[in-house]
Amino acid sequence: MEKTNNKNKKDGLNIKSKTKKPLRNKKFPIRLSKIKYEEKIVQIKRVTKVVKGGKKMTFRAVVIIGDTKQKVGVGIGRAEDVNLAIEKAILNGKKNLINVPITFKYSVPHVIKASFGACKIMLRPAALGSGVIAGGSVRTVLELAGLRNIIAKQFGSNNILNNAKATILALTNLNTKVELGKYQSITRNNFYEKIMKKYKNVNNTI
Repeated sequence: MEKTNNKNKKDGLNIKSKTKKPLRNKKFPIRLSKIKYEEKIVQIKRVTKVVKGGKKMTFRAVVIIGDTKQKVGVGIGRAEDVNLAIEKAILNGKKNLINVPITFKYSVPHVIKASFGACKIMLRPAALGSGVIAGGSVRTVLELAGLRNIIAKQFGSNNILNNAKATILALTNLNTKVELGKYQSITRNNFYEKIMKKYKNVNNTI
């Protein structure tokens, strides 16, 4: 009898251990870095949305954020008030920051092309003292990224948001190319070490 009671107790313990309450997915607050960023409002647009009751009016703000060293990002915010939309765009931009590979001449290591929607962009390295040769939102992105000598050419559409996103896409592609190049061969690694500034990934610094 004692043996059977012990078995039942053991079985009971096993049942209790198996039927544990499932852990709920806790939402942790996003902690952003205390680095001061420069913000430039590129566009504030009034947007209308057709709803069942009629038309709903909202504002859309496009803000470019950067520390003029190696980090830059584009943020979009929508709200019924302009100030709220700008605040949302700034927060969104801080979440979507990317790292830019910069040379000692404050330029890009080599030519890169990218396209976003109907916008196509080409970034080319330039000599010291040439400055930022670009226009519109492309110029603001490059300046806030910390690039001082660069040539940029945009093709296709003149959409402000798409051009800004295309430049960021080009810079991210360039970053991946550089990181891959370092592991592909020793000559490339030596080349990038000579030309470029040392930097850490954005994910570690935020």
